[in-house]
Amino acid sequence: MPESLANEPVTVLQRLIQAFIFGLVGTLVGFFAYNAKMGLSASWIVGISVGAVGFYAAMNLGRAPRELWFTFGLKFFIGVAYKLMTVAFTSFLLEDMKVSDGQEQAIFAAWGIWMSVCTLCSGGITDALGLRKTLLIGLIICLLSRIVMVSSDQLWVVLLCGIVPVAMGEALCTPVLIAATRQFTTPTQRSVAFSVIYAVLNMSFMVAYFLRDGITSALVGQGNVLNLGFIHATPREALFIAGVAFEIVALPLVWLMRDERVAKEVQAVSKHWLDSLKESLKEMGKLFGLMLGNKVFHRLLVFLLLIGMLKIVFSLMDSVMPIFAKREMGEEAANSVGRLNAVNSILIMILAPVMGVWTRRFSAYSMVVWGGLLTALSFVFMALPSSLFEGMAAGSLGDWFGRGYLGIKEHVHPYVMMILFWQILLSIGEAIYSPRVSEYAVSIAPSGQEASYASLSTVPMLMSKLIGGSMTAILLPMFMPEHGARNPSAMWMSLGALVALSPFLLLVLRSYIKVKEEGRE
Repeated sequence: MPESLANEPVTVLQRLIQAFIFGLVGTLVGFFAYNAKMGLSASWIVGISVGAVGFYAAMNLGRAPRELWFTFGLKFFIGVAYKLMTVAFTSFLLEDMKVSDGQEQAIFAAWGIWMSVCTLCSGGITDALGLRKTLLIGLIICLLSRIVMVSSDQLWVVLLCGIVPVAMGEALCTPVLIAATRQFTTPTQRSVAFSVIYAVLNMSFMVAYFLRDGITSALVGQGNVLNLGFIHATPREALFIAGVAFEIVALPLVWLMRDERVAKEVQAVSKHWLDSLKESLKEMGKLFGLMLGNKVFHRLLVFLLLIGMLKIVFSLMDSVMPIFAKREMGEEAANSVGRLNAVNSILIMILAPVMGVWTRRFSAYSMVVWGGLLTALSFVFMALPSSLFEGMAAGSLGDWFGRGYLGIKEHVHPYVMMILFWQILLSIGEAIYSPRVSEYAVSIAPSGQEASYASLSTVPMLMSKLIGGSMTAILLPMFMPEHGARNPSAMWMSLGALVALSPFLLLVLRSYIKVKEEGRE
């Protein structure tokens, strides 16, 4: 894409038209959110977010090709489906599959390991097959796997035919969109584009969190069962069904997407499918060989392993927070966990694009270090005694946030305030470092290996499931048992110390890890 075309200024008339279009889209999405039982405040937030993020992207990315906008759309739909699964994952295992605390966390950790392995392989597959083919394969696998998880009540069937393949499908979808963001932007646009796609990702997470609470609350009056005639689904299974719907909507965008391999794909239609597969596997093998022999690859791998300790925050929000809220804060607060976690997504949508513009003159590596430090410091709020926040919870802030936003009718627990401040500070840190992780990975990638390196940039999030799952499998029974004495401060302090190791080691190992980034001196 020519630099001059990509940076061509947008006229005042074009800005007005874009403002109207994105405002209309935001209004329609907000209306849909209200009818999806998300509530009035959540619907306003969703509608405004969609309009604002879309308008910001149009203003800052100039005349980007249509494929970049399809990429943003796919990131949203796939992100909602993915988050709907992760927010229900542990509760589904505990309540529907009847596994124990330890087994549930072990399965969650094993799922993270498997997804990490699949993600490492998916980058090479993408570079070999092209963007569109890989996305289609990934989405179809995800659709079929979720249907199995809803249809069967046998744990071994759900594990082998649902949880295992869905990890493969998700792994195929994620690196493709990161690589597409680089492919359809210029170096000067890249920081903004990665901040936008990260804002879109968090917007999808926010919508999923609101849907989680909306669907769960709606089913309470129906005996906690979704009756579709041919199937009776629990609230957790209902979230999986909603994920299927979002992935079906994503399929047309995949069909419309094009990349530099489309001509090859069209020419290859007449060839035997087996010959095409063999050629793709050979190309993938060559790409992996080039990566393994590259010193930059080794440094990047160490960098991403350290980032994995930062990313356990997100695993904690999905796998630990629902259990923690139910045991420590009560049933009403537990039903509002989606809205609690959505605070992070809302803030990231605001902060990520702003930080992308403000910090783009600094290297991605330095921003990762500083953002990581703030993220680690945020755990101080969760480790403090809850008694310090009792007055605040009973005051005007507790009334506004607890009763107004969360919809809590009874006592507002002090932990509601603690979680709010925790998420505010970690969101500031996340907005600084997290979009730059993907940018760093693709900025140092050799030409032709963008998707392979992009697949590595997703490893921290997936490895966090292993680290977070392993830690919480030990810490939850020790400090937060279902019955008996609890010490939540010790659990959060231990997790915060683990997170703090990441920026500390990134500073200590800077001379070995840091690699020159494309477009920076």
